[in-house]
Amino acid sequence: MDVVRGLDALPLPDGSSVVTVGFFDGVHLGHQEVIQRTAEAAKERDVRSVAVTFDLHPREVLTPGEEPRLLTTVERKAELIAACGIDVLVVLEFTQRFSEVSAEDFVRDVLVGGMHAVHARVGANFRFGHRAAGTVATIREVGEPLGMTADEVELFTIDGRVVSSSSIREALAEGDLAWPRTALGRRFAVDGEVVAGAGRGKDLGYPTANLRTWPRLLLPGQGIYAGVAELEDGSRYVAAIDVGTNPTFGTEPLHVEAFLLDFPDDELRGDTLTVEFWERIRDEVKFDSVDDLVAAIAEDVERTRAAVTDP
Repeated sequence: MDVVRGLDALPLPDGSSVVTVGFFDGVHLGHQEVIQRTAEAAKERDVRSVAVTFDLHPREVLTPGEEPRLLTTVERKAELIAACGIDVLVVLEFTQRFSEVSAEDFVRDVLVGGMHAVHARVGANFRFGHRAAGTVATIREVGEPLGMTADEVELFTIDGRVVSSSSIREALAEGDLAWPRTALGRRFAVDGEVVAGAGRGKDLGYPTANLRTWPRLLLPGQGIYAGVAELEDGSRYVAAIDVGTNPTFGTEPLHVEAFLLDFPDDELRGDTLTVEFWERIRDEVKFDSVDDLVAAIAEDVERTRAAVTDP
């Protein structure tokens, strides 16, 4: 999959496209349905498939301070979209100026003029353009005289519940991993760079990899989790994961650290690590003594080993 960034990179090379547009945070099963059906429509027409997304959540620009934490980085989102069979991903900058582009101009200048779109396939609740005035009906009205048609994909539901990024965020914030796994079609994971920590884990006999994650990324609710840590080389290790503030030693900023069971070394600094959340073990609590904390960690490790049998 090719990745194109910014309006200045348009128009795409000659050749028609079938396009879809969305923020696609998390690339959950509903997003996957829309994206895969876009790729299928492109194959039927023997043209390229294009997904359009944005570098920022619109609310980060339109209502700063009220924007949600995100389920994926742009890089992770690109990988997940590529897995759906898309040929080209276009990442546009969402700025104040861009937010003022009318829906009609977006269809005419960006989709048709910039991507040579002959068809658009979007989610049923898709809105776009200035004040979110545009719908699939707008795409048809503006696009059809220019040779572009459009249709929509109905909202994706599981057991009567609509799959949405907001519902996944709400569940994760409460430490619920079940709905996110169902709605995403995979276990929730975060990526981060391993950085130096306080070194307490090593002193306690449980050296941890401390992750520096993207500040806009959502972390699951504070607590201890069983999961898997995946290294850059693809090797995977069962991991006891702490999303917390280390209250036994005072209050620190919320962060993620993972103890990799059976890892042959204790030095990962500078590496990129993906931490996959499998099961919530317990709340993070403040212990009266370091000995009590060590005993709790030992139990966490055993519960993690039992929960993750096939990493």
